[in-house]
Amino acid sequence: MKLRLFNYFFIFLILLSPSSFAQVASAECGSLENAFGPFDYRVERGNNLHLVEIAHFTPAVEALIKGNAGYLGGDLDYTLRAFPNHHRALMSVMRYGERSKTAIPKDMRYSVECYFERAIRFRPDDAISRMIYSMYLAKNGRNTDAVRQLDLAAAGAEDKENAFTHYNLGLNYFDLKEYGKALAQAHKSYALGFIQPALRDKLKEAGKWTDPETVDDETGKSSTDIAK
Repeated sequence: MKLRLFNYFFIFLILLSPSSFAQVASAECGSLENAFGPFDYRVERGNNLHLVEIAHFTPAVEALIKGNAGYLGGDLDYTLRAFPNHHRALMSVMRYGERSKTAIPKDMRYSVECYFERAIRFRPDDAISRMIYSMYLAKNGRNTDAVRQLDLAAAGAEDKENAFTHYNLGLNYFDLKEYGKALAQAHKSYALGFIQPALRDKLKEAGKWTDPETVDDETGKSSTDIAK
């Protein structure tokens, strides 16, 4: 119980810290109110998502080949106004920004970073949106901000037994050379039954892997104490 209270207190402190907020302000990134939506991409898998994707987020749009209902930027914008945390669309917008080499790609309403700000403003507990945002920040040389987004995602994932989320957090931490945090996430994902070995292999190759500490049921001693 004390650990859970600490986790909630930790999340509360991070969210209050001025440095935890996105570098772009909500005012410049627009209201989330929309004629259609907004809907949560994680849970809305019915007709609303189908209508948006069949008209505005086709395979050609996702691959940045061409627009469908209009211009490419317009279709991406529509998708992310209807589903602010549409993970695949966020990835496409990030790549569109890289290709265009501008803060606001052609035919888009907001800057690339604004779409990430809108996603996490809409659903602050969406770990995947924060991980994609972290990737964007790292690509732009903002590693401190990138780690902060992963920390927020990890803090929100503490009470959720989602091995895949912990595993991907570990991979992202590893890419940022946050090896201790990558190891902690690896231990959590493997303890939950995730069997993909790539993260463990990366940590071993970097000389950063250690087996998780275990406790002997009879003696109450940890594996570390036993080894001494």
